[in-house]
Amino acid sequence: MSSLLLRFATQCAGWVYILLLALTLGAGAMIPYLTVDTDPENMLPADHPARIFHNQTKQTFAMHDAIVVGVVAEQDTNGVYTPETLSEVKQLTDTILDMDGVIDADLMSLSTVDNISQAGPGTIRFEWMMDKAPVDEAGAKAVEQNISRLPLLYDTLVAETGKAAAIYVPIADKNESYRIAEDIRAAISKMGSQQQWYITGLPVAEDQFGVEMFIQMGISAPLAGLMIFILLFLFFRSLPLIIAPMVVAMATVIVTMGIMIGMGFTVHIMSSMIAIFLMPIAVVDSVHILSEFSDRYKPGENAGEVISKVVSHLFTPMLYTSITSSVGFFSLMLTPIPPVQIFGAFVGFGILFAFLVTLVFMPAYVSRMSDKTLVNLQQALHGEGDGQSRVAAIARSIGKLAMSWRRGWLVVFSALFAVSVWGITQIQINDNPVRWFKADHEIRVADRVLNENFAGTYNAYLVFSDTNAVPSAAALIGVDVPEELSGWQWDTLKSVTEQPPTAALESLIIAIDDAMFTVESDEAVAYLDELVARAEQALSVSKTFQSPEQLAYIADLQQYLATTGLVGKSNSLSDVVKVVNRELRGGEEKDYALPDSPQAVAQTLLQYQSSHRPNDLWHFVTPDYRESLLWLQLTSGDNQDMTAATKLVAQYVDEHPLPAGIDYQWAGKAYLNVVWQENMVAGMLDSLLGAFIMVFVMMVVLFRSVVFGVLAMLPLTITIAFIYGLIGIVGKDYDMPIAVLSTLTLGLSVDFAIHFLERARAIFKETNNVSATLEAMFGEPASAITRNALVIALGFTPLLFAPLVPYITVGVFLASIMAISALVTLLVLPAAMSLLHRFVFKSR
Repeated sequence: MSSLLLRFATQCAGWVYILLLALTLGAGAMIPYLTVDTDPENMLPADHPARIFHNQTKQTFAMHDAIVVGVVAEQDTNGVYTPETLSEVKQLTDTILDMDGVIDADLMSLSTVDNISQAGPGTIRFEWMMDKAPVDEAGAKAVEQNISRLPLLYDTLVAETGKAAAIYVPIADKNESYRIAEDIRAAISKMGSQQQWYITGLPVAEDQFGVEMFIQMGISAPLAGLMIFILLFLFFRSLPLIIAPMVVAMATVIVTMGIMIGMGFTVHIMSSMIAIFLMPIAVVDSVHILSEFSDRYKPGENAGEVISKVVSHLFTPMLYTSITSSVGFFSLMLTPIPPVQIFGAFVGFGILFAFLVTLVFMPAYVSRMSDKTLVNLQQALHGEGDGQSRVAAIARSIGKLAMSWRRGWLVVFSALFAVSVWGITQIQINDNPVRWFKADHEIRVADRVLNENFAGTYNAYLVFSDTNAVPSAAALIGVDVPEELSGWQWDTLKSVTEQPPTAALESLIIAIDDAMFTVESDEAVAYLDELVARAEQALSVSKTFQSPEQLAYIADLQQYLATTGLVGKSNSLSDVVKVVNRELRGGEEKDYALPDSPQAVAQTLLQYQSSHRPNDLWHFVTPDYRESLLWLQLTSGDNQDMTAATKLVAQYVDEHPLPAGIDYQWAGKAYLNVVWQENMVAGMLDSLLGAFIMVFVMMVVLFRSVVFGVLAMLPLTITIAFIYGLIGIVGKDYDMPIAVLSTLTLGLSVDFAIHFLERARAIFKETNNVSATLEAMFGEPASAITRNALVIALGFTPLLFAPLVPYITVGVFLASIMAISALVTLLVLPAAMSLLHRFVFKSR
């Protein structure tokens, strides 16, 4: 098949150009339809149980994604409690309330919440905390005193130090968070405030990352292309010649991205790097072809015939390196993370597409080049004096170093491997979308400052549910009904059958009250009296979280979490009940306690619903009181801290069992990040092990030798161990970009080994001498490997200047991967092959 393609390429070059251009333009037409998605929630499949429950929780308790706006007044002795600062808080709050996309009913600010106080014995007053901004220090002091009495708001709206105040801005669509944040920034700028204002929160961090990621895509990919162009020119000194590999790279990137976008896939943080990954990888085969072509070509020869022989000679190693590299990325499709699956699928496709384009376009292009250009290429690579280019001289030096200290290199890399294995055991799995920005980014700074001042801007929800069955209305009515009520029985059952259990009981009680006015017999009246008593008892028991015992359990858990140092603060229905109960009683601190009966709890909640924000109650409990939410505020969004919090809760529940029939589940963005991280790590490990075994089998099949298969896996194994060992040793968190790099290591590390071993075996067939073979290997083959390592490593260097941490991480570690894998290939493989020559080389 390769001969047919080569014949077509060299004899029908025009058609090759036309077909490639048409395909590139067709796919490129899809790119303007690109959509960006940076929501970590989409790292989980839509049907994942944790994601489903999270969205159910948000809907059930009317919880919304929120932007956190904070003002810090460090220099003022009164902190934010001054007429000027409180006036600015009020002014900005009013402006935000008028913005599109803001859920104004749930916005929390000093001017939109109630002050709860005692109006008299047994009565409560609900009045706006700050309906108007205070005009003097006395008014500001009154706000301070009032807020300090409300645990629900203290250290949430105003810091304990009094130096900071916050506005929580709930939004209808988290994809609008960047636009709303920009509008808030503009409003702050217009105020001309003398204080420091900050904006943070996971929604705005994620959406802003999407905006900056889109910009970074448009900068990094062209810069990577420019870097590769410069490197190729330095290597080959021929502008017409290096156009060919650049065409291959550009066509590969455009076609791959165009197909992905055309198929309706969004661009996530991982798929945004597809262009950066493919740009250097796509020119690898071209460099091998140009290097060997320049070695074989002699002035006056037919370029088409020479390039055909070169490609035929390199076809097998190029095919296997492309397949193994793509297998590494295709293995990502085994992970349970949809964006990672898409990334792996399209990078794998891009690698195979680049191989096919290289196989056809390079012969077509080179066969049409002028003799003068080809002579210049040969002189650039081999020089006019000593016959060596700089890259060739470096390769020769590495060869001498490898062969002069063979056993030493094996010992050094064995020790390095052992240390790396220990380093892998030190790896810590952790991620946080806010940390995707550099430390000096405004989002990162705001996150740090506000979490230092407040109880926490990261939210997690603990949902308690009563799984005990509620007595049905039908069971209470029974079948032994007085004859006078038989018609009433069936009408009532018909009306309540389709209602939820608790609502059915409430409807039954109403129906009984109505029936009392119509029955005449003593038997019917007695039956209804007994029935209403049973229904009211069942209804009272069904309202689980009106029970003081249940609320006390949650309050005790809150108190425990407050001592752990992981949870800055928590709010629950217990806090609501305690505050209202205090004001209903004496208003003293000793009255800040739970009532002693469900009826008293119900009374406090009924009073609370007389406030200006009665629907706030349903953020903590469902209307049937069967589910209750505990809102945790964390000062850190790191997965490690969220995981630690879940373990602490689990430990507490083990030591203090929940009441019978009560279960709990986690929800919230901070918790979802933990879930997809755990899925990613497990999925990456499975895909890496599967791909590793598959590549080994392919190596054995390719070389028809177990010995060569093992040798081919040496650079791969040492490189992966070194890179991940280094991550553990330096304390770099194992996050999403780091996890994906394992597949790139697998694919590219074996690439160099395949070329080295295949060429060594071919040269040995000609020389039948081990020393001569290894000496020849540090000529053109080692030069090509060195050029490719430099092209790929330096091709990613534009990422080092990106403002986004994941891009920098990829740039640093890819350069390290290329350097280590090239060194292992050129130092360890020849040393091992020389020392084990009896098993590696078999004389004719």
